[in-house]
Amino acid sequence: MIMPNEVAQTFSPGLPVEIGKIDRELKKLWAESGSEMTRASLINLAVYSEAPGSLPLNTEIIFKITEDHACRAIVISANPDAKENRVEAWISAHCHVSRAGSKQICSEQLSFLLEGPSAKLLPNIVFSQLDSDLPFYLWWQGEFHDPMDPQLWAWVDRVIYDSQTWSDFRAQMQRVETAQGDAKQRIVLCDLNWTRLVQFRLAIAQFFDHPASHHRFEEIERVEIDFAPGYRSTALLLAGWLAAQLHWTLEKDSKDNTLVFRDQSKKTIQVSLNEEAGEPLGRCVVNCGSIEFRVAHSANADLLDLAVEGSNAERKCLMPAGSNDSVRLMSEELMRGGPHRVYLRAMNSVRDLL
Repeated sequence: MIMPNEVAQTFSPGLPVEIGKIDRELKKLWAESGSEMTRASLINLAVYSEAPGSLPLNTEIIFKITEDHACRAIVISANPDAKENRVEAWISAHCHVSRAGSKQICSEQLSFLLEGPSAKLLPNIVFSQLDSDLPFYLWWQGEFHDPMDPQLWAWVDRVIYDSQTWSDFRAQMQRVETAQGDAKQRIVLCDLNWTRLVQFRLAIAQFFDHPASHHRFEEIERVEIDFAPGYRSTALLLAGWLAAQLHWTLEKDSKDNTLVFRDQSKKTIQVSLNEEAGEPLGRCVVNCGSIEFRVAHSANADLLDLAVEGSNAERKCLMPAGSNDSVRLMSEELMRGGPHRVYLRAMNSVRDLL
């Protein structure tokens, strides 16, 4: 049994087991744990990575996630290009003291190392380890590959990925949508690059929450978005969100960092994307003629500075900024349900630029 203090030091995948004896060893694990530990699981969460050394790193992430999200975690490290065939498995449990302080709530983790031809066993391994009829979330780290095995995707409820790391957005999204089609559209697409925008979107939206501010939508003339190197796609998704929500249409003469949209009255709105060192999204300014609405990430603080300036309508306040940490992003995503239709509309609004 992996305890919190042990995990903090080692992040070992756990106790080695034979593939065919996983259920037996899990029962033994819980039988030996005593009455002070309670097994809990609300979802099946599989994490797939082909990055070297991903098992201990993802074990650490799962340990932190299970503090707030009880699950059966299936952590897979794969190397399909390895010449020799290799399959190894481990079991462990991540335990956290309950808020009441009397018992430890524990989540199971099953870990697998798949090398060479055995990597093709991924669907069989995942399906055989799912916990009853709980929802199945698949967090795919890195890029997808052809062919997308329909046997795997037929069972997935939500696929989680980070488009910020993709080298070719169009090719990757085509693969994801192929998998979604094979699953008869039942898969919900969850992009951590979209999750990064949650606090920025909330901050911008609050400027226009009151019906008395809705007329400002038609007055928007210019938008500026600052993004860190490597996060242009994040900025594009924010621009896509504005376009989707306000029914703007992208013009063909848009350039790399100067986007041109038209609203429903055919008025032109220019969106400038500026690369600046700092947070993934550093600043967004919405210019409505004489009034400017600004959201900026505070320097050295986990806060957003909000300001309204111009026409004697000055106002300032602070809001939470969110985090770019994998654990925080995943925890945020796991708290959210629904089909993510706004994300799909935002992504499709700027799809050709991603």
